[in-house]
Amino acid sequence: MAFSPNWWRAPVYFTVSVLLAFLAISTALRSLPKNEPLPTESTTAPIFLEASGALRRSGFNIIAALFQITPEIFLSSPHSTIFAIPDSSIANASQTSWLLKHLFQYHTSPLQLSMNDLLKKHQGSCFPTLLHRKNVAITRVDAKERVVEINHVLVSHPDIFLEGPLTIHGVLGPFTSIDPQYVEQVWDHIQSPICDSNLSLVSEVIDTKNVVEWTHIIRLLSSRGFVSFAIGLNSVLDRILEDKMNLSSVTVFAPPDFSFVASPSALLDKLVRFHILPRKFTYKELASLPANASLSTLIPDRDLEISGGVNVTQELIINGAKIVTPNIFLSKKFVVHEISHVFQLAELPKTSS
Repeated sequence: MAFSPNWWRAPVYFTVSVLLAFLAISTALRSLPKNEPLPTESTTAPIFLEASGALRRSGFNIIAALFQITPEIFLSSPHSTIFAIPDSSIANASQTSWLLKHLFQYHTSPLQLSMNDLLKKHQGSCFPTLLHRKNVAITRVDAKERVVEINHVLVSHPDIFLEGPLTIHGVLGPFTSIDPQYVEQVWDHIQSPICDSNLSLVSEVIDTKNVVEWTHIIRLLSSRGFVSFAIGLNSVLDRILEDKMNLSSVTVFAPPDFSFVASPSALLDKLVRFHILPRKFTYKELASLPANASLSTLIPDRDLEISGGVNVTQELIINGAKIVTPNIFLSKKFVVHEISHVFQLAELPKTSS
């Protein structure tokens, strides 16, 4: 009796499939909104069993197992296009359950995109995924040769499954590389292209090891009570990323009460940027600067001014606001200082969204 040289892969993939299914079930069930009931077996079983069979016939055994055992992980939009990752890419993974869930979400789009739909898109166009704020981009398209690459990864098995609200393609590898060094951090572990508001590619995948952890900053601000400022920063973050994507460090001055979150978007954008410096200044570094020294902000030609150095009461005053609690959060790439009140932006023109 002859054995395939790859016979040993079968038990390995089966074991990984069961493990991933268990992890996916636990994370998916915890994340579903409480006001949305779980899909019933009668509504999901036929289509997902068929999809699972199609995936298995094409060699995508691990994703096939997830479809059959826990389809809920892919059910967060009325329509879905799933890009199936090869078994070899997942079998070698050692990530945590939440990271694997994020990885699968990044390979699922809430749009329904057949191969013909993908071929109609132009090179450099982006489309959303189920992972918040994370897009993928068409980096190569050749309608004549029927070739599509997404994030420089070839769609190797187009139209594996096309039925109802579900479209599935197979790809040669994952759309993102995950550095194990950053797995335990809560910020941008999934590296993705930068796209503008028109879903056009602005920049290729950037190395997150060298940029500011904006998501981490927002979560830290929220956890310490700076909720209104965190909401404001989150609201304008896409604009900041469009023209300041390569910032390697920042200083954030966080006011405890930021009452401008309902302001017109253009005004909110300027006010938030006025509280951020494009480099990191610890309290000690700020205190060492002379009085009347200027600090460049994320608004061109709109600087902050140190109106007084550290005095006998150990207070540092910038634009009339005191640094109440210095170095609340400090990392290699950012520092956050609490200030007594919002910086006043002089001669701010009247704007509307």
